[in-house]
Amino acid sequence: MKQSYEIEICLGSSCFSRGNRDVVQVIREYLRKNHLDDKVIFRGARCLGNCSEGPFVVINGKLIEKTDVSNIEKILDTELADLIRIS
Repeated sequence: MKQSYEIEICLGSSCFSRGNRDVVQVIREYLRKNHLDDKVIFRGARCLGNCSEGPFVVINGKLIEKTDVSNIEKILDTELADLIRIS
């Protein structure tokens, strides 16, 4: 049974101005270099609330707080490990 993978990145004004503008590019590059472009649905989301704990990324329904360009690749490695393993 194939599991679907989905990443939503908060593009609300607070998260966007606090770094998610740059995180979008890092995620796109990560998916490309790991040949996951066609295996992961990646899209922007409106404000996810609780802005003081942002920027946010949601991976397969799991809300991940305080993302930035310094930690997003490690987060993706962890959250997408099963998918990377089968790719």
